[in-house]
Amino acid sequence: MSGVNLSSVSPSKKNSGARGKFLSSGNSLLLASCVAAILVFQPSARAQSNSFLAGGTAPPDAPSTWKSLLGDFKKADGNETLTVGESDGSLFIRRSNGAEVKLSPRDANSFFYDGPTPDEKYVVTFVQHGGPAIVVLERSGSYHRLPYEVAGGVNAVIKTTQPVEELRVAAMSAVPPTERDPFRKPDLVELAPLDPAIHLDIRYATSNDFLGVPVYTQARAFLQRPAAEALVHALHKLQPLGYGLLIHDGYRPWYVTRIFWDATPSEGKIFVADPAQGSRHNRGCAVDLTLYDLKTGKPVEMTGEYDEMSPRSFPNYPGGTSLERWHRDLLRRAMESEGFTVYEAEWWHFDYKDWHEYGILNIPFEKLNIGSSPK
Repeated sequence: MSGVNLSSVSPSKKNSGARGKFLSSGNSLLLASCVAAILVFQPSARAQSNSFLAGGTAPPDAPSTWKSLLGDFKKADGNETLTVGESDGSLFIRRSNGAEVKLSPRDANSFFYDGPTPDEKYVVTFVQHGGPAIVVLERSGSYHRLPYEVAGGVNAVIKTTQPVEELRVAAMSAVPPTERDPFRKPDLVELAPLDPAIHLDIRYATSNDFLGVPVYTQARAFLQRPAAEALVHALHKLQPLGYGLLIHDGYRPWYVTRIFWDATPSEGKIFVADPAQGSRHNRGCAVDLTLYDLKTGKPVEMTGEYDEMSPRSFPNYPGGTSLERWHRDLLRRAMESEGFTVYEAEWWHFDYKDWHEYGILNIPFEKLNIGSSPK
């Protein structure tokens, strides 16, 4: 399992990142209606063998009683942090300096871990005091859980710098940065119609986002045509393994990036794009997504929630369960095999390789004239 020092990790500022076979399209689909257009996808021959993609058999899930113990904890009287996770059927504790110890059960709420000599065993105890869990390490003291998310897959809402509606008015009247490079003509494609195994969960069209209010007027997702084609190839590699793709976001008008940036306090800005540079979402070459189980239709469990502003969002976060990390890494391998690159601070965000060949767009969904709006 890969490691990360939770006390020192600091991803660089997001550099223009955020938040089948096609028939020839002829004219751009950005400003022209595609009423009669039919997009045809066929499974790639590359999907025939997926053993390399799976990276082995999925590990068994951790006991539900253990999952409530997992997380990151901060020392009550200092800055030291530690991570409690599960690996190969055992719990472990990883300190911020990288040292890791394996836990063995003692009773329902406590575990043993080895001391500095073979004969020494120390006790770690998990306790509740009407709030976040506390983990007590013998000879090390108490650590309080860092509360990252709201339970049940609901996004935690940040305290915005200003009311979002005020920021929306300013963003809608603002002008995107001027770009001088020659770019490809935009050719945005709507994702949902491309394959029945592409499902949508467009959080920014709902109040279940990190701002607590909708910022999109429609729950739709788009990508530039080459990126959309690559996405479907990745999907066809995942389907034989039992997974579909759940899309959270694709093309994002520039004014929305401006809202995100202006609304987010300084400590959270590594998770949002600087509108002065523009986002790769603005260019139609970034997608936020996760896996869902084809049998149940339910999203799989990952190490952290979508749009969570915490270390659990990092693609190499060492905590969570073996199965959660396996799912996260499977998604990454599938996307990277088709020309996408994961963003260093968000396991769900992938940039397509040709993003730099497209300019920043600032057209709301309802004005794209692509397909027909949902009823």
